Amino acid sequence: KIVAAGYNKKTRALSEEEYRNIMEAIMSGFTYTNSDGTNKTFRPNKRLAMILQTETVSGMRIGDVLKLRMNYIVRDGERYRLDLTEEKTGKRREFTVSRILYNSLRQYSIDNNIEETAPLFAKNGKIPTERAIQKQLAIVCQYLGLHDISTHSFRKTFASKVYTDSGYDVRLVQQLLQHSSITTTQRYLGTTSRQIEDALQGVSNSFVRI
Repeated sequence: KIVAAGYNKKTRALSEEEYRNIMEAIMSGFTYTNSDGTNKTFRPNKRLAMILQTETVSGMRIGDVLKLRMNYIVRDGERYRLDLTEEKTGKRREFTVSRILYNSLRQYSIDNNIEETAPLFAKNGKIPTERAIQKQLAIVCQYLGLHDISTHSFRKTFASKVYTDSGYDVRLVQQLLQHSSITTTQRYLGTTSRQIEDALQGVSNSFVRI
């Protein structure tokens, strides 16, 4: 049965398989049992999928994603970049937007007749709230049997992917997340635990022979 998840619950990053399963469920839809025992239908929801995809690929906070407009993405020579001010920190965010993400967002705006200056993910002129997105995501995750996941997990997934692909460059992750302290980034990534696990595994690899 589906029970609403706690909105402020501590969250974790997703594996690539978990991410794919969530996106596929959102895009295809499914039938689930509600908390009162009734069967309900979760309809295919491309808007929700696009919101979560954008957060995962850009590393933006969900609040900034929800307010995104196509004119916040500007052409800068051979690249596209974000040109916006983060709602939470007040910092300028001017990082590159990959061409594949730009093309995906552009096609979404065309398919839905969304003007350049209009909020990309608004419905009937109203921008969805973070809580509304979290509520939809909770239904999907509980249908799939996934735990400790919220909208923030998608930003953590971005951070984790950058961290591992860069050879564990924590300062790069700090820059992309625009954290003021590297300690915050280390705590965000859980790097202390990772280092302990790697150290213990290294000793085991060297000395376990039986």
